[in-house]
Amino acid sequence: MSTTAPTRDAPVIGRIPVPETLDAPDASAFLRLVELANETCLTDTGHDGLRQEPVEMLGFWHDGADRTMIGLAARVDGRIEGAASLMIPLEAGATSADFDLMVADARWGEGIEDALISAAERELRAHGRSVAQTWTLHRSATPADLAPPTGFGAVPSSDRQTQLLLRHGYSLEQVERTSEFDLTRSPEPVRRMLDESRAAAGAEYRLLTWSGATPHEHRAGMAWVMSRMSTDAPAAGLDITEEVWDEDRVERRDARMVAQHLLPVVAAVLHVPTATIVAYNELTVPEDPDAPVHQYGTLVLREHRGHRLGTVVKCANILAVRDAAPHATRIITFNAEENRHMLDINEAVGFAAVSSAGAWKKVLD
Repeated sequence: MSTTAPTRDAPVIGRIPVPETLDAPDASAFLRLVELANETCLTDTGHDGLRQEPVEMLGFWHDGADRTMIGLAARVDGRIEGAASLMIPLEAGATSADFDLMVADARWGEGIEDALISAAERELRAHGRSVAQTWTLHRSATPADLAPPTGFGAVPSSDRQTQLLLRHGYSLEQVERTSEFDLTRSPEPVRRMLDESRAAAGAEYRLLTWSGATPHEHRAGMAWVMSRMSTDAPAAGLDITEEVWDEDRVERRDARMVAQHLLPVVAAVLHVPTATIVAYNELTVPEDPDAPVHQYGTLVLREHRGHRLGTVVKCANILAVRDAAPHATRIITFNAEENRHMLDINEAVGFAAVSSAGAWKKVLD
C-alpha cells in the first residue's frame, strides 16, 4: 500500500491595505506583514537587531510623497503565510524598485516564496520599472562562498534565500556587513578618537550636533548632503536612482520620524569657508527602551575626504546618543564590504560584525 503526501492549495496573492491606525478594522494584514518581517530577520540573522515595531513601519508607509509602498500577502487556507513589501521611488526617470520578501519559516519550500517574487515582479513592471532589487540576510556563522563582482564579502550559497534568488535569475551585486556597537562600554576611547580626529581635521571644519527635528538653518545643508548619499555611497552594480532633496523633503522626513516614534540624533560637519555641511551621521532611537539604536546614514562628501571627518561624525554621534538616550545599549549599522575606509573606522571605534546582507538585482523581461 502506498501513500502520497497531502497536496496544499496554491497561495492566493492579494494587496495589503495600509491602515490609518494600528487599531483600525483593516490593520490585521499589515500587522501580519510586520510579524513576518521580524520573524524573517530573526531566523535569517540569528539576532533581534533588525526588529521593527508596527508603529515604526506604519509611519514609513504613510509617507508617500517620495515613494509608493505596496504590500502583497500570500494566503493559504485564508491565513497570511508570506508577504512582500515593495518600495517604488517616485524620482523622474527611475528605472528600478526594491522589494523585501518574508515567508513563515514553517512554510518555506511550498511555493509561497516563488509566487510572491513573481507577483512582485509583475507589480514593478506595471509601474514601468525594468530592474528589480532585493536583499537577503545571513548568519555570520554560516560559511560564505558566493562573492559579488566587487570581490568584497560573500554570502552562503547554501542558504535557502540565496538559492531562491538564483533560481529566479537574480545576480548578487553587493555584500553588506551588519555590525553592532556596545553602548554600555566606557565612552573614553571614543572620546579620545573624537578629540584626535577633530584636531586632525583642523579649524575649517566645525562639528554640529542635534536631536529631533533638523534645525531650520541646517535644512538646506542636510538636503544637499542627503542627496549625495545616492551618488557618493558605494553601490556596486546596483541600479540606484539619484534622489532629489530640498528643505521640504527634509521637513517631511522629520515629520515621518515623529509618526514612527523615532528620535533622530545627528552629528554633522560644517565646512566653515563655504558654509556647507560636508559630512553627517544619523542615529535613530526607537521608543522601545530594549530595542537597538539604528544608524540611518553616514557620509563624507567625496571632495572632503581625507580629513578624518568620518571618524569625527561617527564618534561624536556615539557620544551624543549616549546623552540623548541613556537607556540605549547598542547601535546597529550596515556598511558595504567594499567601503573599507568606513569599516576601518567602525572597527577602530569598537563595532563588531553580527550578520551580513546580500544585495541582488534582476533586469526584468
